[in-house]
Amino acid sequence: MSDRHRLLVRGRTFAAVGAGGDISGVGGVRGGGAGPDGLFVRDARHLSRWQLTVDGAVPEVLAPVDTSEAGAGAARCVLVPRGGRQEPPAYTVLREQAVSDGAFVEALRVVSNRPVPTRVHIALTVDADFTDQFELRADHRTYAKQGAVRSRRPIHEEGEGGGGDEGREGRRGAGLAGVEFRYRRGEWRARTAVTADPGPDAVEETGGGARRLVWTLELEPHGSTEVALSAAAYPHEAAGPRVPGSPAEAVRQQAACQADFVSGVTLPTRWPALADACARGLADLAVLQVPAPGPDGEELRVPGAGVPWFLTLLGRDALLTSLFTLPYVPRLAAATLPALAATQAAEAVAGAVAQPGKIVHEVRQGELAHFGQVPFGRYYGSVDATPLFLVLLGAYTEHTGDRALARRLEPAARAAVGWMLDHGGLTSRGYLVYRADEGGLANQNWKDSPGAICSADGTRASGPVMAAGAQGYAYDALCRTAWLARTVWDDTVYADLLAQTAGDLRDRFQRDFWMPGQGFPALALDGEGRQVDALASDAGHLLWSGLLDKEYGETVGRRLLEPDFFSGWGVRTVAAGQPAFHPLSYHRGSVWPHDNALIALGLARYGLHDEARTVARALICAAGTADGRLPEVLAGYDKGAYPVPVPYPHACVLESRSAAAPLALLTAVGGA
Repeated sequence: MSDRHRLLVRGRTFAAVGAGGDISGVGGVRGGGAGPDGLFVRDARHLSRWQLTVDGAVPEVLAPVDTSEAGAGAARCVLVPRGGRQEPPAYTVLREQAVSDGAFVEALRVVSNRPVPTRVHIALTVDADFTDQFELRADHRTYAKQGAVRSRRPIHEEGEGGGGDEGREGRRGAGLAGVEFRYRRGEWRARTAVTADPGPDAVEETGGGARRLVWTLELEPHGSTEVALSAAAYPHEAAGPRVPGSPAEAVRQQAACQADFVSGVTLPTRWPALADACARGLADLAVLQVPAPGPDGEELRVPGAGVPWFLTLLGRDALLTSLFTLPYVPRLAAATLPALAATQAAEAVAGAVAQPGKIVHEVRQGELAHFGQVPFGRYYGSVDATPLFLVLLGAYTEHTGDRALARRLEPAARAAVGWMLDHGGLTSRGYLVYRADEGGLANQNWKDSPGAICSADGTRASGPVMAAGAQGYAYDALCRTAWLARTVWDDTVYADLLAQTAGDLRDRFQRDFWMPGQGFPALALDGEGRQVDALASDAGHLLWSGLLDKEYGETVGRRLLEPDFFSGWGVRTVAAGQPAFHPLSYHRGSVWPHDNALIALGLARYGLHDEARTVARALICAAGTADGRLPEVLAGYDKGAYPVPVPYPHACVLESRSAAAPLALLTAVGGA
């Protein structure tokens, strides 16, 4: 997101507004620098304009939108009419905004600064374009939407629409309450209802699809008046929202949700900056939870991946977030596991890269996914979500002692193992393997951008790819599932089989992936079994998984702290000095907090505690420059050259794995 956008988030709903609280509808695409502004619910933009004018002009921003209470979903700003030093503002406009699940609310308060009665004309231009998020991303694709129709109509106080699309659609005497925007395309239906109290004097045409709500306010000397505004989103086949009566009510709801979420969590006191980052992360995770059904249709709340582009269930992201938070908030794992079991593939679906037993990568509920114009309605293009599912199930059972969930999900776990052995490639190729998906993701490990899996010279891997990190996850998954089979499912034969398979994978990996000349594992093997020789941070994931023996593990751990890897803000995804390196590349030289959290956990596992503390201090120092919050990704510039972290231009500001990363660091270093 661009700095000019402020975010409000709750569940599947988020709003991005400008410094003055407006939504312009001209927010950029993913490749254009700024994320989109608007109100988004379930992958669609339900408000594309929300622009205030006072006495016919855009007001001046006296105090820009403050989202210091963003964890509670609130934003405030102060505006005044434009004027000069010799003409003090006649009145002040205070805007307070908030989101709840499916709704955006605003309290607009106008305060007179004069000792005489004052008349103020205010207008709010509103629109809803119902654009799918995939249309706002710079993927160089266009999407035909034949038969799509947008309409709008006034809303009267009794809640009914009426009248036509005329230029001046109603007066207050007719009980006008607002305007409703509707969208239809075939069986797809969506709408947004914008209402106000008091209702507007009129709803006017603007020459386009937008409508202008207008009021004339009479202020007593030094008096004030308030207009309560709301925009309620009604996505396709979704229940209508419970619209809070005011931003204050939305804040109370958010605060209660957060208090419940963090109840019982104890943070360290010896390292205040780490405690602050953990607290910020927990506050962000509380609002990033999205609904998902369980195997029996029960509603669960799972970590949404991130804002603005991924406020939905992504298998890998939810699993890693749940693993990071497991010692502190095990409820996330308890929800994520059955939610992913409910979406586990039961059959092969070519366009979705689905195969029996595979865990879903991404779930979308937008218009383009509904009509099959993007493959992400239920998309299985991930080689590592399936082993991570098994890792989390084993870790959750071991940590909590709750064996009931492991028994309930035993069929899903066995199916996941079956996928790894069969379709995943462990039996036929000796490793988990993926192939580029022409309609979806070229790379299907965590570094999933095009070109991310490459040689040191930048050449992309060809043919089927066997990514190193995924083999570590597979090894850990086999070990943990063997333990479940032995201790929970009472199946020693199956347990012995999985343990033997894990041991064979470990021996095979160290033979095929280790690069003696570099003293480091390859990033991947290509389709011909050749080493893809870029020096990359994925090696740290092998420490987390325990795939390397002690000597190799210690060598790798120390190598990751060398200056070409370690920027001072964290370990780079690709070591500097290689032709493949680019500090502003998504996966070829940037610094990812969640990647570093896994590295810190791995360093601690191999007894490299000083190195783990070095990584933790770097990340916490970076978080300290942004009020304790870690973004999705940082640029890979050296700390010595730049005293504050350089942001990656298209990063998610709120991202669940990054929010959970400080908790993983706490586990790795124990608050020291």
